[in-house]
Amino acid sequence: MSTVFQQRLAQLEAQHQDLIQTPNQAIVPGNGIFERYRNPVLTAAHTPLFWRYDLNPQTNPHLMERFGINAVFNAGAIKWQGKYVVAARVEGMDRKSFFAIAESPNGIDQFQFWDYPITMPETADPDTNVYDLRLVAHEDGWIYGLFCSERKDLSVPAADTSSAVAQAGMARTKDLVNWERLPDLKTASAQQRNVVLHPEFVNGKYAFYTRPQDGFISTGTGGGIGFGLADNMDNAVIESETIIHERRYHTVYEVKNGQGPAPIKTDRGWLHLAHGVRNTAAGLRYVLYLFMTDLQDLTKVIHQPAGYFLAPEGAERVGDVSNVAFSNGWILDDDGTVFIYYASSDTRLHVATSTLDRLVDYCINTPEDGFRSAASVETLKAIIQRNKIEMKDER
Repeated sequence: MSTVFQQRLAQLEAQHQDLIQTPNQAIVPGNGIFERYRNPVLTAAHTPLFWRYDLNPQTNPHLMERFGINAVFNAGAIKWQGKYVVAARVEGMDRKSFFAIAESPNGIDQFQFWDYPITMPETADPDTNVYDLRLVAHEDGWIYGLFCSERKDLSVPAADTSSAVAQAGMARTKDLVNWERLPDLKTASAQQRNVVLHPEFVNGKYAFYTRPQDGFISTGTGGGIGFGLADNMDNAVIESETIIHERRYHTVYEVKNGQGPAPIKTDRGWLHLAHGVRNTAAGLRYVLYLFMTDLQDLTKVIHQPAGYFLAPEGAERVGDVSNVAFSNGWILDDDGTVFIYYASSDTRLHVATSTLDRLVDYCINTPEDGFRSAASVETLKAIIQRNKIEMKDER
């Protein structure tokens, strides 16, 4: 083994261990709703060296990368055997995404990937690309993974090499290692993205949050967060979709919106995390927002704070697809802590922490959108007046 090879390997191993072992610190005082953290929890550099490098000095004497990783981002999440586990979207330099499990002892740092990525079985019509896995522990005893399955659109002219068809791929597992692929979800919509399985049966059926759209990018006549029921998962068919949260002009969910992870059940309603998209002179801007639905009627929105809950800030705004915050995974811990895993600009994965009490308080007591500038002014005036009275009383 050459001295150069040994030196490079020692440097790479030391840097990798330093990265994994670096403590993550909350940024205080924050906004009181959640805490951000100084460092991403996963990046391309967190992937194992034995993924990226041929470690044999005979076949790779210069110790060059052989399998380049471009980004690690949108991740499903679950508490599994006492560990905080994320199923991240890992994108190679070849633009192909795959899923890989990483675990942490505390949910905020020390994430390490399992040795092998997930081997996701293919259907008879193989996926070109898979991404954005939602992990759902369903009351039927299975852990389901729902993800976007992308294939080339064969209906367009041959010269069009970018058009694609997105559908909801589905699989299930009992151990996060061995996966059974299920047929793609069937709906009346031309394309489906951001489909999420509800964790409980609804009237004895499986319930889904959908995002029907006409095209791969454009929502067209579709759009909004939909809701539908299927009899089973072995051949899941949704006959009818109801839009429960629609796109709306001049909001943070004007162009597109979609369910993030599966909602969390609280005694005040189901708590939802979603992403919203609006257009700007600089391109699309993705943010996260919260809303709540009724415990009995899952199609009834009962609380909706105005605007966004979390948006990309600072360095988070720069990456492969800039100005994007996206989440498809969160974990409710036994003590009420909520770990929100969000990606920034399709490049890296972060965590924000809050509590269930705070998130419910935020949803219920934050003013709703009046959808006009004048209404926003009246909302602000009411807050100011109440605070002035409070300040006067304290004197």
